Amino acid sequence: MGTRRRSQAERDAITVEIGYALLSACFLGAVVFGAVAGPVFLWQLPAALDKSLPLVGAALAVPLAVLRVVHVLWRCAGDRQH
Repeated sequence: MGTRRRSQAERDAITVEIGYALLSACFLGAVVFGAVAGPVFLWQLPAALDKSLPLVGAALAVPLAVLRVVHVLWRCAGDRQH
């Protein structure tokens, strides 16, 4: 980490990377949640599955979305050091 000021182009690139990380994480979370919890909304399932599938979907989607943000931003930071 240097002490020099970042140029406007560098700040814009970081902003775009953050936006991409958040947008792709939301998309990934929605796809994972939909894949796991989707059957609840399509079919008549037993009550236990009706309650558990959305919880399992959320329990998988949230950490995967967080991991996606970390991965994208970590990769971005690594590219900037070279």
